[in-house]
Amino acid sequence: MTSLPSEPTPDALAALLERIAGEDAAALRSLYDLTASKLFGVALRILVKREWAEEALQDAYVNIWRYAGDYRQSLAAPMTWMAAIVRNRALDCLRRQKTASAGQTEWSESLDEVLAGTDPDPADVALLSQEARQLAICLERLDANQRQAVALAYLRDQSHSEIAGVLRVPLGTVKSWVRRGLEKLKTCMGGL
Repeated sequence: MTSLPSEPTPDALAALLERIAGEDAAALRSLYDLTASKLFGVALRILVKREWAEEALQDAYVNIWRYAGDYRQSLAAPMTWMAAIVRNRALDCLRRQKTASAGQTEWSESLDEVLAGTDPDPADVALLSQEARQLAICLERLDANQRQAVALAYLRDQSHSEIAGVLRVPLGTVKSWVRRGLEKLKTCMGGL
């Protein structure tokens, strides 16, 4: 067996996913070795707690094993597809935790729980992929209202109506903040 590159190409990852679709356990192990640290960073950014992130990552790889046959390279890059699975597992974990602590009804200091401050923990920095670091830089450049609205929409998976209720602002204002925030993120991510 040839050794795999330390920074895998999308084609290499797609080939592994194709082998996994054929129930090749060795391919899953290789995929895990190549991608786990980056995907763990995705889960950790959403969940904050290491043990929750580990659980979400494990669930994500089970789903990658189950649904590898559904992956289409023409629709998304392999890391994008896998990161979406991790994100969904992490959000499911948040929902379970929210249900378990039903006494907590409002998300206070929302951004502090999800996004790292200006002095990130060195362990978190090491785990984050280059794209996640770029995204964090770009998020810091957004207006506070836009950053919070985008974080609630995409990191907490809340609808615009739910965000309007949490932030106590009109629905149109939330839609505007999210739209403008995403436009700025797109421009910023393209410029880095």
